[in-house]
Amino acid sequence: MGRYYDEGIVPDELRRDFDVYDRIAQLGVELGTFEDTVVSLAGANIPGAVIHESGLVYLSGMVAGARPMNDDGDRVEHGQAAGVEIANGHLRRLHWALTCGGEGGDLNDVLYTVKALGMVVSTDVEFGSGPAVVNGFSGRWQSVFGGALSEFAVDGDDPGGYAGVHARTAIGGFTGRFSLEAEIIVAISPAFAEAIIRNRGWIFPLPPVMLDKVRAARA
Repeated sequence: MGRYYDEGIVPDELRRDFDVYDRIAQLGVELGTFEDTVVSLAGANIPGAVIHESGLVYLSGMVAGARPMNDDGDRVEHGQAAGVEIANGHLRRLHWALTCGGEGGDLNDVLYTVKALGMVVSTDVEFGSGPAVVNGFSGRWQSVFGGALSEFAVDGDDPGGYAGVHARTAIGGFTGRFSLEAEIIVAISPAFAEAIIRNRGWIFPLPPVMLDKVRAARA
């Protein structure tokens, strides 16, 4: 496990026993490159991630999908696929938010997941499949960190643990030219959060001065 994870206050019975990156590879999730993902915050009003000194990491909403939702099975599957796409994007963003400054941590140092919010686009007043749509997002997240919706779970039990399980709100009724917007909050150790904030600040992407600092350290 990660350096900071080993020092985290997680009961021994609930500790992950696998490398998160092994699951990411098995699922075919692309994490991108430093050059493409670690960019300047200049000109952007909303960051992709904010790291709090308590250890909470807030990931801003991402959108995916091309069609609004209704209760038709094919349409719900389209929304679930959008959820998987968003989860993959959040994994990519979180990976670089935790690793780009070289503080010694990565996705293996995520202690557990706190909360997800899924907002499903649907103008159908009878729409009732919001939770089913957002399960696409939650299932991919749990497949990486552990949980009952994981692709690795057997009879609702993931042998790797439950660090991907999260409190969740899944609601429909929004308008937009996409299917789903989802956001998520995870927990890392306060020591890891402090190391990141002291080195490069609490915002990702990075403010220009911090991006220059990080790039210089990698050179």
